[in-house]
Amino acid sequence: MTTDAIIVAGHCCLDIIPSFASTADGALYPGKLVDVGPAVLAPGGTVSNVGLALSRLGAPVRMVGKIGDDHFGRLLLALYAAHDPALMRDMIVAKCEATSYSVVISPPGSDRIFLHCSGANHTFSAANLLAQSFDSAAILHFGYPPLMRGMYRDGGVDLAAIMLDARQRGLFTSLDMALPDPASEAGQVDWRAVLQRVLPFADAFLPSIEETLFMLDRAQYDKLSARYGAGGVIAGVEATLLARLADELLSWGARLVGLKLGDQGFYLRTAKDLGPAPLLKPVEWANREILVPCFLTTVAGTTGAGDATIAGLLTALLAGMAPEATVRSAVAVGAYSVEHVDATSGIPSWEEAQERLKTEWSACPMRLLLPGWQWDAMAKVWYGPDDRMRGAAL
Repeated sequence: MTTDAIIVAGHCCLDIIPSFASTADGALYPGKLVDVGPAVLAPGGTVSNVGLALSRLGAPVRMVGKIGDDHFGRLLLALYAAHDPALMRDMIVAKCEATSYSVVISPPGSDRIFLHCSGANHTFSAANLLAQSFDSAAILHFGYPPLMRGMYRDGGVDLAAIMLDARQRGLFTSLDMALPDPASEAGQVDWRAVLQRVLPFADAFLPSIEETLFMLDRAQYDKLSARYGAGGVIAGVEATLLARLADELLSWGARLVGLKLGDQGFYLRTAKDLGPAPLLKPVEWANREILVPCFLTTVAGTTGAGDATIAGLLTALLAGMAPEATVRSAVAVGAYSVEHVDATSGIPSWEEAQERLKTEWSACPMRLLLPGWQWDAMAKVWYGPDDRMRGAAL
């Protein structure tokens, strides 16, 4: 694997994760005391989740986030240092600001509930990142701008400046989102306008299907959320929606769109003309449409699973893998993540993940398929009707 580093920047926080002996269905209401077990204290947010996952996979990584000079901030730095002292080097410590934290309520069999304070993330600016050295870096991954006021105010000017600067330095640029509280300031932002400003400078855009719907088709998101609950939107998503959303994002300038689909896996769609995109060989990556199902595993917690998936994808890109192997590797790393209650302690070495992929690792049932999709038993992926490599692969 190349020694070029992956810079992971954006949102970081401390996760406080109470443990549950059983499901908490119907138990969370005002005035109720819920008996829980010891809490796990773990680094959270993109910087922590993707950064530590990359480090565990063996990829060279630098982490750039902003914390306060308070107890939570010192604890977060100590957790980084326990993994690798070098991971603290580029962190920004702001005086008189609060470190971000999340209380993650993740009972078995249920999706997560977050109680979140963005803290110093809100004052993160383009200047904070552009002051960093990008020497020996190959990729910039930026995550969770909806939880960072400085990244979405003024139509996302600072976020666009960060991505443009990295693009001009020759880095592969990657962007992930987070789902904002609909009633919050971020929930009222015109995200279509922000994305139209930013995506011309994003080689890869890697949101969840929920985040994508919220930002591109709020009416549909609200309809599905009302019917299935905010954590169950995927249950109402139809396969035709995936290509429609991805095509719109590609039309705004993204070269690679990867939609995280929860238990339905990962959907990849790429532009017909990739232009001079680092790491994306046009002969392999142009005009692709691939769907990889999730792997069956025992779920202990879903915190950080999407970030782990992104870490797997970025590591595979850095290693020069083909699209099929890249997406399967991404989904595999995400599967490892959910086998533990926190985001990163279950992440294996890259070699271990690749060995497990060679086994007959069972996949979850798929429902997001349309007539014309084809299963390739050798590549172990579904190809969309218009995938330009499908005929050759089959």
